[in-house]
Amino acid sequence: MNDRAHVLYYLLWLVFPISALAARRIPMKDSFKMALAWLAIFGVLFILVSLWQEATGAGGALGGLFQ
Repeated sequence: MNDRAHVLYYLLWLVFPISALAARRIPMKDSFKMALAWLAIFGVLFILVSLWQEATGAGGALGGLFQ
């Protein structure tokens, strides 16, 4: 697959959750709050895993940001 096909593939996968939210007619304010909550959850998990990798010597995804 070339790069354009990958971009099209990922855009197609983004359409599914967006269309599901549109079909349920959830207010934008609530959708925005849910999106921020999910970003916070994944952000905290990312930081915890990175710190755990640094502590075990496996190398962190943050590239030594906390040194």
